[in-house]
Amino acid sequence: MPSTADFKRGMRIAIDGDPFAIVSIQTQTPSARGAATLYKTKLRNLRTKQLLSKTFKSGERFEEPDFEIRPCQYLYEESGETYHFMDEENFEQYSVARDDIESELGYILPSDKVRAVFFEGEIIGLEVPNTVELRVTETEPAVKGDTVNAVTKSATLETGLEVQVPMFVSEGDLLVIDTRDARYVKRA
Repeated sequence: MPSTADFKRGMRIAIDGDPFAIVSIQTQTPSARGAATLYKTKLRNLRTKQLLSKTFKSGERFEEPDFEIRPCQYLYEESGETYHFMDEENFEQYSVARDDIESELGYILPSDKVRAVFFEGEIIGLEVPNTVELRVTETEPAVKGDTVNAVTKSATLETGLEVQVPMFVSEGDLLVIDTRDARYVKRA
């Protein structure tokens, strides 16, 4: 059973039977003698996607949520609200609402392989790789002379995601994007 000393960003814990992921952590050590260290956290409920601020005392223990992570393939999108995935082990298909995976949708294309997070038999989220390669579909052309400084411009990728890119990037370029903070890394 993990305790507050094990806390790190992205860690998953169960509180009152609900699965939570730690979004951020701050430690506070009181100056009074014998006072316990406090862990101020922001948690995201993985089922409802609600953000919650909670403070824990040093030494508190938590249960690990009963997750199952399985390889899946993104099949297709239906009417912009429902997304279909196929389990690569047993070929069972699952439908997922847009709200449950909205933050990951900017990084996946149909037929991409992802790791689906299952909780009580339902997909509650996706794990995408730390970097993905996506093609630029729309961006402003570079203006001669603008490349002297570290100037950026907005670019729309093939998934609809918008990122800031250097001025030399043009339409059709294949880029490496960091999925943790939607940041341009380099050209592929």
